[in-house]
Amino acid sequence: MAATRIIIIGAGVMGQGLAEAIATSGEEVTLVDKTTKLAERGIRGISESLDREIHKWGLTKSDKKAILARIFPSSDLTQAEDAEIVMECIPENLEMKRDLFAKLDSFCHEDVLMITNTGTLSISEVAAATERPEKIIGMHFLNPVTKIPLVEIVKGLKTDDETFQKAVAFAELLDKKWITVNEYPGYVTTRIIVPLLNEAMHVLMEGVASAQDIDRAMKLGFGFNVGPLALADMMGLDVVMSWMENLLAELSEHKYNPCPLLRKMVRAGRLGVKSGRGFFRYDEEGNRIDDDSPSGGSAQGGTTL
Repeated sequence: MAATRIIIIGAGVMGQGLAEAIATSGEEVTLVDKTTKLAERGIRGISESLDREIHKWGLTKSDKKAILARIFPSSDLTQAEDAEIVMECIPENLEMKRDLFAKLDSFCHEDVLMITNTGTLSISEVAAATERPEKIIGMHFLNPVTKIPLVEIVKGLKTDDETFQKAVAFAELLDKKWITVNEYPGYVTTRIIVPLLNEAMHVLMEGVASAQDIDRAMKLGFGFNVGPLALADMMGLDVVMSWMENLLAELSEHKYNPCPLLRKMVRAGRLGVKSGRGFFRYDEEGNRIDDDSPSGGSAQGGTTL
């Protein structure tokens, strides 16, 4: 396989979304994970995502074929050696990210754009694992990547302007609107949304209203397109909890302490859309299958474990 100029490391939900967005833009991309089998599983996830778009008349079968032809699975991290853009989408764990960037630093060429996709972690701490902290930048894409038009471009303390401009060009390649963020825990979107999600979970846990009615209240009362509990399900409840824990560790503010109900659901493997059940239930294609009638279900909104 010929080397591609863009490498995505991590074939989970976010890595899949980015690979799909890149391939849809017309660029080839290599999707790397620990094993080729995991990378291929990621590509199957992309295929399913494209099938949903075909079902909605958003794409044709020919479009799908062309997009998938631009995505290559791999387990060989050294393929990043000659890439122009390398972006990691591994779990939200500082040490894991630092270890990965230290490895990349040992063989990637000096002009590569090295991006971490994180919603809460310090870009500077990740960059400090390398000999080129000025060349590391954060780009916080929101899920689903192909639908959300925003990306936060996050500067570390040493990120230089050349690296920032490369990140802007990458955002524009993907047809994303971008905002500039100076490093601070949680940036803009995560810092603001996390307390809202956490409070919605507390309201549910305390039996104030059902999950359906909590989401309906925020949609009708404040113009939200998606209610906070459904949004948490879409993000992945394990991901949301990791954001809360990282922000709690950084800022020591109680509003970021994960709701006990969230902890309970994550322990039970109820992670939202990706597991088929979170605050609501979902079919294999990620469509809600709950009764959404007013005040339907218990005050726990179907969250009884």
